[in-house]
Amino acid sequence: MRQLFTPEFVKFMLVGGFAAVVNFLSRILFSDWMDFRWAVLFAYLVGMVTAYLMSKLFVFESSGKHALHEFLHFTLVNLAAVAQVWVISVVLAEYLLPKMGVVSYREDIAHFVGLVIPVFSSYYGHKYFSFRKAHDPS
Repeated sequence: MRQLFTPEFVKFMLVGGFAAVVNFLSRILFSDWMDFRWAVLFAYLVGMVTAYLMSKLFVFESSGKHALHEFLHFTLVNLAAVAQVWVISVVLAEYLLPKMGVVSYREDIAHFVGLVIPVFSSYYGHKYFSFRKAHDPS
């Protein structure tokens, strides 16, 4: 466990936490104009762009790849993550939480839980795919 909590991972968590707050708050704003399901997706895009820019600046060393190439890889990793976030958020908000009697803030609770789930898979995906050094064969 100690080897997981490296300075890089801690920075990733801080950047990811900030991007998650941006995601969460933008979902609340989007929910004023669109259905919850769509709001979760659009908010994820806002959070993803925030996470990419901050990860590039503060977390990972330069990969030596073109920024567009990095962003495309970042997007691929996030496609897996957004699927996790969306499914978990919708299932919790529309099915599980109401069955448990949770009515107040059910969309907020569901979205928060959905955002937390892909932290580890995203870290390793970005470390070894999105921001992997251009000459690194691994």
